[in-house]
Amino acid sequence: MSQPAMRVTMNALPRAATRQCLRSMSTASNMAAKRPTTSCLPKSQAQTYQPFVQRRFKFKTVEEAKSRYRSGPFSWKAGMLFLLTGAGLLFYFEKEKERMQRKRIAESTKGVGRPKVGGPFTLIDQNGNTVTDEDLKGRYSLVYFGFTHCPDICPEELDKMARMFDLVEEKRPGVLAPVFVTCDPARDGPKELKEYLAEFHPKFIGLTGTYDQIKAMCKAYRVYFSTPTEVKPGQDYLVDHSIYFYLMDPEGDFVEALGRQHSPDEAAKIIVDHMKEWKGPLKTA
Repeated sequence: MSQPAMRVTMNALPRAATRQCLRSMSTASNMAAKRPTTSCLPKSQAQTYQPFVQRRFKFKTVEEAKSRYRSGPFSWKAGMLFLLTGAGLLFYFEKEKERMQRKRIAESTKGVGRPKVGGPFTLIDQNGNTVTDEDLKGRYSLVYFGFTHCPDICPEELDKMARMFDLVEEKRPGVLAPVFVTCDPARDGPKELKEYLAEFHPKFIGLTGTYDQIKAMCKAYRVYFSTPTEVKPGQDYLVDHSIYFYLMDPEGDFVEALGRQHSPDEAAKIIVDHMKEWKGPLKTA
C-alpha cells in the first residue's frame, strides 16, 4: 500500500470509532428513558416494588407471648360471657316453666260449662248484708272454710291468710278479696263472725247462712265438713273440715288450692303470679 493510502486509512479509523461510541451512548440513553422507575409509576404499581417484610410475631415482649399461651385460646372475658349467657338462659327457662305450670293448673281446673270447684251461692256477711258469687267477680278471691270455735287449726290458718293478704296487697292492692265461710252456721251468725274475724284482719269477709246454704256451698267447692249428731243445747263440739285456701279468678272459676305446705310468702307469690297472667280487667276494692 502506498503512503497516501495508508494515511487516509489511518485518519478514517478515529472517526469511525467516534461514531460507534456515540451510537452506543445514544442506545443506552434510549433504554434508560424507556425503563420504568418508581417515581414515574402510579402509586398502586409503585408499591409492588417495595420490599416485603413478614412479621412472625405480634407480641412486643416475651411476657406478652407467655401470657397469651398461659390463657389458652379463650380469655377470661369470653368465659364470663359464656357463664352469664348460660345463667340468663337458665333463669328464663325456669320462669317459663313456672308460667306454663300455672297455666296448666288454671286450665285443668276449668270444667266444661261449669267449674269443677266453685259455683253460685247466696249468703250473709258479718254486717248482715247479702253476698252472692256475683259480688266476688271482677277480683280474685281467697276462700277458706272453718268455724269460730276451732281451737287451733283455724286460728293458725287465718293468721297465715292475713299474712298472705298483706303480702299481695303490697304488690296488687285491692285486687284480692279474703273470704271466710263458716262450716258451723248453728253457732256462727253475723255477730260472732264479726267479733272473731276482727282479731285477724279488718278486711276479712265472713259469710254464714242456713245449714242447707252452707252445705250447698261446701259441696260446690268440694269441701268436706262433718258435725256430730245428737248434740245437746249448749254442748261444745268440733267440726271436721278440709284445710285449704281456694283461689278463685275474677270470673269465679277455681284457679288453685293452697295448702298447709305453702308458706305465706310462697302462697302470696303464687297468687301474684296468677294475677300477672290474667288478661282481662280487674276491679279493686
